[in-house]
Amino acid sequence: MHRYWSCGTLIIVGMLLAGCAPHAQKVAGPHTQALAGEDPVPRVEDGTSATLAQAHAHYAAGVVHDMQDDSEAALEEYYQAAKLDPDNESLVLEVSRRFLQGKQPERALEVLAKAAGRPSASGAVFARLGMVYAQLGKYDQAVAADRSAIKRAPTSLTGYQNLFLTYLQNKHAPDALKVLDEAGRQPNTDADFLVSLSELYATFVLQAPGQKDKVKGKIIEVLNRAEKLNPEIPSLRVRMAEGFYSFGDPSKAADIYLDLVKTLPDLPLVRERVHARLAGIFLRQSDHKRAVEQLEALVRDDPTNPQAYYWLGYLAYNDKKPAESVEYLSKTILFKPDFEDAYYDLALAQISLDKPADALATLDKARKQFAKNFVMELYAGLAYSRQKAYREAIRAYTEAEVIAKATDPGRLTQEFYFQLGAAYERVADYPQSEQYFEKCLQIKPDFTEAQNYLGYMWAEHGMKLDKARELIEKAVKAEPKNAAYLDSMGWVLYKLKEPQEALTYVLKALELTEEPDATLYDHLGDIYAALHQTEKAREAWTKSLSVESNEEVRKKLEAGHGQPLR
Repeated sequence: MHRYWSCGTLIIVGMLLAGCAPHAQKVAGPHTQALAGEDPVPRVEDGTSATLAQAHAHYAAGVVHDMQDDSEAALEEYYQAAKLDPDNESLVLEVSRRFLQGKQPERALEVLAKAAGRPSASGAVFARLGMVYAQLGKYDQAVAADRSAIKRAPTSLTGYQNLFLTYLQNKHAPDALKVLDEAGRQPNTDADFLVSLSELYATFVLQAPGQKDKVKGKIIEVLNRAEKLNPEIPSLRVRMAEGFYSFGDPSKAADIYLDLVKTLPDLPLVRERVHARLAGIFLRQSDHKRAVEQLEALVRDDPTNPQAYYWLGYLAYNDKKPAESVEYLSKTILFKPDFEDAYYDLALAQISLDKPADALATLDKARKQFAKNFVMELYAGLAYSRQKAYREAIRAYTEAEVIAKATDPGRLTQEFYFQLGAAYERVADYPQSEQYFEKCLQIKPDFTEAQNYLGYMWAEHGMKLDKARELIEKAVKAEPKNAAYLDSMGWVLYKLKEPQEALTYVLKALELTEEPDATLYDHLGDIYAALHQTEKAREAWTKSLSVESNEEVRKKLEAGHGQPLR
């Protein structure tokens, strides 16, 4: 349309009367030409002054209607102008675009076919013509027009794209892939052509996922070609990085994204996407430090981004920073109250921070919004256990077990049954505790924590001492420097009336314990008493009381001698 607009909008009629600049010379040739299997398309006669004047007049009228916001009347005038002057391809393409936008492909076809009937018709006209034929369901004509577009403009992707889509929509996937490969063989193409081609390959993969491995290498190849051209347009570089990210070269994507971070213009949405992609790449590479840097940049740009706060909370928890995790996850819920997983992760962080009451309050909020589920009840059990409210913990764990059996039995792991067994032990229900620890060991026979806990429970209460020794020996063999397991071994030997052997294990446990342990010193005192080493026994019990007050230990110390060997 610019061709006429340049003559001036307000004085167009006067210019027409006076005579505008001469029109470009028309190309002489035969009056008709067959096109894509259609009936011959009549060509416009060599442009006469009268014909061009009519075209200008229609165009001028269209401009006036556009200025009056009467787009329908404007389009009709532009249509008449395009019919009279098919050499004006920019007008033809604009009129056809408007017809397609208004869902009038037949009228778009009329002006395009006339323009395509000229020997000098460009690849752009044929590409648009192919698109219209495809919309009208004229498959053969669409293919022929797209082929003409490719022949006339081999370094323009539009013809390849239209032909690719036509083949794909008609379930000719092998032909569609061949078209993309043909485009990929074109030399002297620019970066936009290559990046757009990679995106068409990606579209093919979506339609034929079984071909992904075959096509992935082609995508990376054209992206590498694009990268070598070093395009400067940020949006194009973002698209190039997206391709590398999606199809197996995240390191190269990260390099491009990091470069973009330094040079991005003030485009917050683009910048946020780049930071998000970088965070995703670094998370997949377990590079927590750089992931945190990108996530922090995200929340600086968008302080209400719940997803960024969630991942910051997740990383803080995994980096053993529960206080930071609680802060970030609380913001996640603040900005997105229906973010269900954030409630459970927040509760777990609060438990780790030894704030079980806060965790239970968080879970109560979740319970009011979401259906009861396994994780909700499991974490409630953990919080109650941390509060030493073991009967409440058992109730929550049992509820979790019922839910898992009905929905996802795979959640009932050795760790779950370990927690349930420990809770029953704490309420002195030893048969139930034993039952759950044995379930735990059925799932994972070499689970040393369960071996030690069950063995120690039996030893502590004088039950199944031979089995207890066997279990604890397995745990010690697996982890010979675990102070808790060594203490358990010493204790079961003491209960089996082997105090001399027991002493070796408990002394070793003390060597390996970084912090003073009241129970260890109490056991040591009992073992020395059994060996009739009274002063050493008193010394050990005194150390036990200095670490933690215990009435039973105090009674032993005040009695002035050790308890008889049990």
